[in-house]
Amino acid sequence: MSFSKATDLLRVAEMAMARFDGIALQDVCAEFGCDHRTAQRMMRAFEAVFPQVDISNDAERRRRWHMPRHDPRWLRAQGISDSELAALEMAVKRAERDGAPDDAARLQTLKDRLLAAMPSSQARRTEADAEALLEAQGFASRPGPRVVSDLQLLGVLTEALRAPWELKIRYLGSSDEAPKTRLLEPHGLLLGVRRYLVARPSDGDRRMRRFRLDRIETAEITSNSFARDPDFDLSGFAAQSFGSFHSEVEFGPVTWRFTPETAATARQFVFHPNQEMTEEADGSLTVQFAASGHLEMAWYIYQWGDQVEVLAPGRLREMVAAHRRADFPALP
Repeated sequence: MSFSKATDLLRVAEMAMARFDGIALQDVCAEFGCDHRTAQRMMRAFEAVFPQVDISNDAERRRRWHMPRHDPRWLRAQGISDSELAALEMAVKRAERDGAPDDAARLQTLKDRLLAAMPSSQARRTEADAEALLEAQGFASRPGPRVVSDLQLLGVLTEALRAPWELKIRYLGSSDEAPKTRLLEPHGLLLGVRRYLVARPSDGDRRMRRFRLDRIETAEITSNSFARDPDFDLSGFAAQSFGSFHSEVEFGPVTWRFTPETAATARQFVFHPNQEMTEEADGSLTVQFAASGHLEMAWYIYQWGDQVEVLAPGRLREMVAAHRRADFPALP
C-alpha cells in the first residue's frame, strides 16, 4: 500500500470515529473528490485494515461505517500536522481580523490543547514547520483598509447571540436625531464594509432589521432570554444586499456585462451568492443577481474602469456612467 493510500485510510478512520452515526460512501466521495466506485474500493480496504469497524444500514438503506471509540490511542498518536496547525493559525488571524475575539480565543485554546497533547520535540518541530508554511502562504496579515472593531461591544453581542439574550442598546439612527434606547432580539452579525447587528425589536412590528455597529453607543444584556425565529436564515437575509447595506426600495434585478477582454478574470469572482453567469457570443460575460445597495455596487464597479457595463438597474447605470475610465492599469 502506498503512503498516500495509507494516509487516506487514516483520514477515513478519523471521520468514522468523529461522527456519531458513522460515514457513508457519499461522505467519502465528498472528502476525497472521488467517484462512487473508488469510494467503494477505499471502504473495502478500510474494512480489511480496521476489522473492528461497525457496519450498519441507515433508514435510507445506505451502508454506514462507524469506528468504536473505546481505544483511540492510535488515532491520537498522529498528533497534529504542520498544515493543520497552520490552518488553525490562519483561522485565529481571520477571526481577529473580522472582529470575532471570542472565536479567536477559543481557536487559540484549541491549538494550545492539541500541542500540549503532543511530545515536546514533535510539538516544537510542528510549530516551526507551520510557521514556515504560514510565511510561504503570505498570511502574516491581510493588507488593505479595515474597520477598527470595538472589541468590548463585539464581546457583548457575541454573548447575547450565543445564549440568546435580549439586548438593550442606545442607538443613533442618523446624525440629525438623538440616540434612542431599543430592546432587541439578536439573530446574527454581518461583517462587510460596514458591520451590522441583525436583530428584531422585542415589541412593535418585530421585523428583522440591520443596526450599524458604529452607531451603537452602548449595549447591555438583559435578564430576558428569547426563542430565535426558526424560519430565519442569516445567509438568505444577507443575500438581499450586495455588500452589507440593504434597502427594500433598491432591491431588484441587477445585470452587469463584462467585456470579452476581462471575461476570464470576471469569471473567477463570486459577485453574489445567487448569481447567474452567461457566456455571450461575442466573448463577453453577463452576470445577473437580485440585491440592493447601489452605492456599494458603484464603489466596487469603479475598480473595473470601463471594462464592465451596467445594464440594470437604470439608477445604478446612471450612478456609474460618469466615472467609467479607460486608464486603469490593472483589474481587481
